[in-house]
Amino acid sequence: MKWKEALKEMKPYKPGRSIEEVKDLYNLKEVVKLASNENPYGCASSVTEFLTSSSMPFQIYPDGHATNLRSKLAIKHSVDEASILFGNGSDEIISLISRALLDDNTHTIMPAPTFPQYAHNAKIEGADFIEIPLVDGLHDLNAFLSAVNERTAVIWICNPNNPTGNLIPSEELIEFLSKVPENILVVLDEAYFEYVTDPHHTDSIRLLDQFPNILVLRTFSKAYGLAAFRLGYAIGSPAIITELNKVRNPFNNNSLALAVANVALEDDGFIEECRQKNQVQRERYMAYASLNGLHVYDSQTNFVLMEVPMDADEASEFLLKKGFIVRSGNALGTPMHVRITIGTEEQNTGVFHAFDLLLKEKGR
Repeated sequence: MKWKEALKEMKPYKPGRSIEEVKDLYNLKEVVKLASNENPYGCASSVTEFLTSSSMPFQIYPDGHATNLRSKLAIKHSVDEASILFGNGSDEIISLISRALLDDNTHTIMPAPTFPQYAHNAKIEGADFIEIPLVDGLHDLNAFLSAVNERTAVIWICNPNNPTGNLIPSEELIEFLSKVPENILVVLDEAYFEYVTDPHHTDSIRLLDQFPNILVLRTFSKAYGLAAFRLGYAIGSPAIITELNKVRNPFNNNSLALAVANVALEDDGFIEECRQKNQVQRERYMAYASLNGLHVYDSQTNFVLMEVPMDADEASEFLLKKGFIVRSGNALGTPMHVRITIGTEEQNTGVFHAFDLLLKEKGR
C-alpha cells in the first residue's frame, strides 16, 4: 500500500479506559469518569423528553443544509445563515480546515500543549508546523506573530486552552488579530465557551466584522451534554464557509443529532445552570489546590489541570484505583499534572478524599 509518508511516524488515537473496564480491572462498584470534559449534569430535560417521544423516517437522508438548526443559530448569534458550517464534532471541522488550506507548501502555527488534532491534521497534510510553548498556560501571542512567514496559512488559537483551561484576555486577543496578515486564517477554537464566567470576556463572534479572517469553532459536546451525537459548528465569513463546504462530505451530520441540537439550543436555562454549578465547583478545586500547595492553572472551563506530587501516570493510576478516571498530564504535554473534569459536588468531594490519600502516601 502506498500510504502517505507522514503516517509512518503517527499512531492511531488511543481512547482511555471505559467505566466498565475500570470496574472489572479493580473490582469497583462505582467509577466516575472525569477524563474527557463531559457535562456531569447530562443534557437538558427537554432533550430527554424529545428522545423518548419522537420518531423520524430513518430511511431518509439527513437535511444536508441543517436548515432548522442553521436558522436558530443564526438568530442566536446574530449572523447570516451563510456564515455557519456544521461538522461531525469540531474535530471534523479542524480536518476540513486542514484539508482545504494545508499541504506540503504551507505552514501553520499552534500553541503547545493544546488540543492535539491541530498538529495531527497538519502532519497528515504534510504541512510544516511550529508549536509555540505556552507561558504559564497562556498563548504567547507575540511569539506567534514572530513565527509567521510567507507560507503561513492557518493559526490555531484554543481559547480557553485545552489542557490548561486558561483564557486569553480579550484586549490581548484583539491586539493580536489586528497584527495578523489578512490572508491567514485564524481559527478560534472555543469548545468551552459556555463555561466562561470572566465578565470582561468578549464573544469572539462579535469580532467577525472587524476581522473577516477569523473562524470561530463551537460545539454541542461540552456544556450542552451531547457528546454522543457529534455535532460542532463554525462561524465565519460566508466566503470562508463556502470554501470549506467544498471539502465537506454531504450529510456529515445525522438526522437525530440535528434534531436533538435544535431542542437543546432552546434551553438557555440549562446552560446557565450548568455554568453556575461548574463555577462553584471550579472554585472548590482552586481552594483545594491552594490549601495543599499544589499548582493549578487558572481555568475558565469545566476542567482543571492540577499538580501531583509524583509522576502523572502514577497519580492517575492511584486515582483510578479509587474509582476516578482522570487524564494523565504525561499524555498532554504537562508532566506532574493531571487534568480533572469538574464533576458534581458529590463527585468532586470524592476526588478530594482520594487526593488526600494520594498526598498522604507521598508525605504531603
